[in-house]
Amino acid sequence: VQLQASGGGLVQFGGSLRLSCAASGIAVDDYSIGWFHQAPGKERLGVSCISSSDGSTYGAGSVKGRFTISRDNVKNTVYLQMNNLKPEDTGDYYCAVKLFGTPEALCMGLGPAADYWGQGTLVTVSS
Repeated sequence: VQLQASGGGLVQFGGSLRLSCAASGIAVDDYSIGWFHQAPGKERLGVSCISSSDGSTYGAGSVKGRFTISRDNVKNTVYLQMNNLKPEDTGDYYCAVKLFGTPEALCMGLGPAADYWGQGTLVTVSS
């Protein structure tokens, strides 16, 4: 199983980026999938997660209205559209999948840990 995250980069305050998480070895619509943010020197936290079943989503309060998670089952890829970026959004972004559980549980780290993690993609927001 591989989760390949990409799309990070340097962007100015208020700008946008779209992250991609391409999966191989699994079907993304079988899993809850989420994006996690790790700011420099801080713990990794869930920001946006999507259900495998009905496409319901969970978003952390800090990103609501700015970040949107979506899934393309044909491309077997999950996206994170990030708008109105702020310097505090800077950090590594990871995608992870979990076979069982809700997107809220995945994002909040409740219950069993995620089954697979991708490598990070770095987002830097300049002020």
